[in-house]
Amino acid sequence: MKRLLTTLTLALVASAHAAEFKLILKDEASTIRKGELKTTPIVKSWNVPAASVQATRKVKRLSTTITPILDRMEKTINARKPRPAVFRNVKGSWVATDQTGWTLDRAATKANLLKAILSGKQTAQVEVRRAVPDRSVKLLAQRGVLWHVAAGSSNYAGSPDFREKNILVGASKLDNFFIAPGHEFNFNEEIGQIDASTGFVKGFVISGGTLSKEDGGGICQVSTTIFRALYTAGLPITERHEHSHRVKYYDPVGFEATVYAPSKNLRMKNDTGKHLFIQASWDTRAETLRFDVFGANTGRTVNISKPVISDFKAPADPSYTPDDRVAPGGRRLLDTPMQGMTSVITRTIKVKGKVVSRDTLKSVYKPWGAVYGVNPKDKRLN
Repeated sequence: MKRLLTTLTLALVASAHAAEFKLILKDEASTIRKGELKTTPIVKSWNVPAASVQATRKVKRLSTTITPILDRMEKTINARKPRPAVFRNVKGSWVATDQTGWTLDRAATKANLLKAILSGKQTAQVEVRRAVPDRSVKLLAQRGVLWHVAAGSSNYAGSPDFREKNILVGASKLDNFFIAPGHEFNFNEEIGQIDASTGFVKGFVISGGTLSKEDGGGICQVSTTIFRALYTAGLPITERHEHSHRVKYYDPVGFEATVYAPSKNLRMKNDTGKHLFIQASWDTRAETLRFDVFGANTGRTVNISKPVISDFKAPADPSYTPDDRVAPGGRRLLDTPMQGMTSVITRTIKVKGKVVSRDTLKSVYKPWGAVYGVNPKDKRLN
């Protein structure tokens, strides 16, 4: 008797499983990992109770008990929004992913469901409208963007709030963009107008041998960091300038690029034969900025030497700039004195162990005096 009951129970379970009906959504996801484009299937399913299936077959139309199932399914599906492709470092390996957005085609799905139930099938296809992001993983692959090529980083620790604001605004304008093969990256053109209308605030810039406040003070942290990334990628320089004096934010000495539109710019040419894709990232706690370059595997090995520093000169006399935070007769240290010096950095590019290019990055810095903020009516400003 016990064996008979067990057999009967198993039969009932098997029957229940056989009666299960599933709504199935099928799609695919693409990723780039270690230079390869891979596509994997996405399968999601929702159960329709046997009672609802039986009721539908009986009345020859979808049972009202299925409506809550469709409602829950629609909410889940429609919550999936398109996300453009980006690279992320996953356990030491750079992986590009994106996400296609979904919107349930309820009418088409209901039609599929009714047809499947009435024909005795156990599954029906979920129909969705797909929203593919403009920048997809497949687009990256088509453009040859398959590898992490290089990175550049800098530290802006100790920066005042205005400076960090301008750094993050500037970096965000250079996040997730392409440099076409043969195209010359033009920093000033990519950043665009620097003023309050584009998110920048006033901050100190080097002007007239001292510091003065202008929109975008600190933007050279951005130009320096992306310069380091592109220089490390082996791109040839078509325009680059050092600051008039050494600025500690940009150490190692000489590994920098200052900009001041329209007279000073940073321009470098993409000679890799494929698109380059640039991503910006920052850590406001560590006060660091980083740019990563992705593209084709050119086979290049780029070695950048430490700066060789010579021709030291004593710091200059102090200078003064208006600062309404300072009481009459007082002063506030805004910048420390710096020696004059010359820095030379050597870049060696090899392919398959053979040197194909060698260039030097020379920076000549004038002596710099301490800069003090004083009351706007202070006689020392004369």
